[in-house]
Amino acid sequence: MELAILSGKGGTGKTTIATALSELENNVIRVDCDVDAPNFYLFYNGIDICQEDFYGGKKAEIDSTQCIRCGKCESVCRFEAIREYEINPYFCEGCGACTLVCPENAITLLDEKVADAYITQIDEGVISRAQMAVGSDGSGKLITQLRKNGKGYSHKDTMTIIDASPGIGCPVISSITGCDAVLVVTEPTQSGLKDLERVVKLCRHFGVLTMVCVNKCDINEKLTQTIEAFIQKQAISLVGRIPYDDTVMQSINELTPITKYKESEAYKAIFKMWKALKIVLHDKINII
Repeated sequence: MELAILSGKGGTGKTTIATALSELENNVIRVDCDVDAPNFYLFYNGIDICQEDFYGGKKAEIDSTQCIRCGKCESVCRFEAIREYEINPYFCEGCGACTLVCPENAITLLDEKVADAYITQIDEGVISRAQMAVGSDGSGKLITQLRKNGKGYSHKDTMTIIDASPGIGCPVISSITGCDAVLVVTEPTQSGLKDLERVVKLCRHFGVLTMVCVNKCDINEKLTQTIEAFIQKQAISLVGRIPYDDTVMQSINELTPITKYKESEAYKAIFKMWKALKIVLHDKINII
């Protein structure tokens, strides 16, 4: 069972909620698919039990001993990655055009390491995560690998909770493809509403069961009502309304899941949401 936590924009509280839900579930695998800015693991003291290099693309390399300095490679490169018969790896897109025009076969495409992928053992379960190199691409492929790595530690009764990237780009698509359900975290702001509309459209396109929770729902009651009207019109389950709570900021500063603050209003609302979410999953997927 895979549940992805999404948000149309950053800062809505997606990781806070993903962390809380993973604490409330007894048997869970955590996967941090926000690979461009991972922070799921920060809430846990863990030990890396597995590390592997991830190669997500290719870069061209010129063998100076074979190069005759004809300049054909530079003229054909559309990314301006070749200057003075040398390749700038930050500009090279690995398209291979230069290898096709080189008369001496002096240019080759080499696999590029873009990230380190980890399995981190924590007190309860594991986290599948990665650390990308600065300026690297291929995040979609990396996310697919992280989900695969996490499945290696799951079994029939395991819940996998995915902390996805914000937005609707390639990393999000890789995070939700094949998922059983998604929970979209939104907030009552104009950008929160517009981005929610885009995420819902994306999830509909992929046919994924979609639920929504409104975080910080009391900072703008009028917009919250507008969001709820949109959710109702789309026939989507609204599983939670979480009020603004300063304790959430305290939990982030202390890198402690909000579930540890039992008296906080945010925790109480998230716990209530988790019960509602489980009912929706049971009724519509009949897995849990």
